[in-house]
Amino acid sequence: MRQPVKPMPIPSSAIRTVIATIAALLALSSPASAQSAFPAPARPAAAAPRAASCHNGENFERFLAGLKQQAAAAGVSQRAIAEASPYLVYDQGIVNRDRGQRVFGQIFTEFAGRMAAPYRMQQGQQRIRTYAAAFARAEKEYGVPPAVIAAFWGLESDFGANMGNLPTLRSLVSLAYDCRRSEMFQGETIAALKIIDRGDLSPAEMIGSWAGELGQTQFLPAHYFNYAVDYDGDGRRNLLRSGPDVIGSTANYIATGLKWRRGEPWLEEIHVPQDFPWQQADLTIQLPRSKLSQLGVTYPDGRALPNDTMPASVLLPMGRNGPAFLAYANFAAYTQWNNSLIYSTTAGYLASRIAGAPPMRRPAGPVAQLPFNEIHELQQMLVRAGFDVGKVDGVLGQQSRSAIKAMQIKYGLPADSWPTAELLAKMRGGPRAQTLSPDSEAAR
Repeated sequence: MRQPVKPMPIPSSAIRTVIATIAALLALSSPASAQSAFPAPARPAAAAPRAASCHNGENFERFLAGLKQQAAAAGVSQRAIAEASPYLVYDQGIVNRDRGQRVFGQIFTEFAGRMAAPYRMQQGQQRIRTYAAAFARAEKEYGVPPAVIAAFWGLESDFGANMGNLPTLRSLVSLAYDCRRSEMFQGETIAALKIIDRGDLSPAEMIGSWAGELGQTQFLPAHYFNYAVDYDGDGRRNLLRSGPDVIGSTANYIATGLKWRRGEPWLEEIHVPQDFPWQQADLTIQLPRSKLSQLGVTYPDGRALPNDTMPASVLLPMGRNGPAFLAYANFAAYTQWNNSLIYSTTAGYLASRIAGAPPMRRPAGPVAQLPFNEIHELQQMLVRAGFDVGKVDGVLGQQSRSAIKAMQIKYGLPADSWPTAELLAKMRGGPRAQTLSPDSEAAR
């Protein structure tokens, strides 16, 4: 059996050192010290260096005081500003999310297959039956078909099930203080204060997405303030809780803000023959349906297009081997709602499905897509060739698609705006000193 070890005496100086260390750690764990040692995201002092460059070095408190003065000058009452003040705090996490967001990277059939799934079509049709009076009123007053409203309603929030769970005022003021889109979000913050002042929502009710969007069709506050209507007659415009208000407000925004054309179509699936002049397939080019019919374009079941002068564009979201659509003037409302071509085409397609169109025909075979790094490389080469592709980010936007079309024409490839390994190989092997201006004959 082991004998117990006799403890050694501890010097009093060591005891004092241990006590002092414990006291220091306890002090750091108190709320006041914790905020100074590890600043919480809502405290502005921790975030000042990142945003100071666009606010003349002002810290968040001084910036916020100036923003409140702007709101008062824009007609917001002091009562509304005081109500909102506890919610106007900085959150670095919101800024981090804004800087880290990624745009749509899926190909169209993948994204549409998930977002325009049959269950969402069926729920849209069910909402149209449930709110038949509100939809009929909106179509009569604004000319926007129920299916168009229901499609945005489903895509933006699953009909109110997923509106976001973050305090809107905190998101808005954080993005207003950050330099990336400061002016825009200063205006959106003031618009949110106007919504409070008008009595539509209280600050505590303003819960939404991290980017400050509100309601079941995800309006930015400026759109909410300018286009929201009271369709249920309760004296408030509540896009978070009132189905009729959502329907009327969305119709007002589409018709008034996005210039919807009453009685006209928006998107129809078509069949395009392989000998089609692919350089004519572009949203910037409109041809009469009679002309498109002469070029061999039909509906997917072989029916002829109407022999009339209604203009339309041939839209190929995945190039000539993928689905094809006629995009009419009203399709511009979709690209203005969201400038992602994949999202806007999906929204238009879902609306057509809710309205009774059959599901689109799948491509005969897989459509190859360049990986992210190769699209990024292609964009870099297009910039060197003299094109403005917008942000070089590995994401295929409209500017990149237009530049790709011009290069396809130059190399004698089918000009369907879809990046291919063949185009990339030709650009890698071509003379780098030679540039092609977007204004050149080949780009037209």
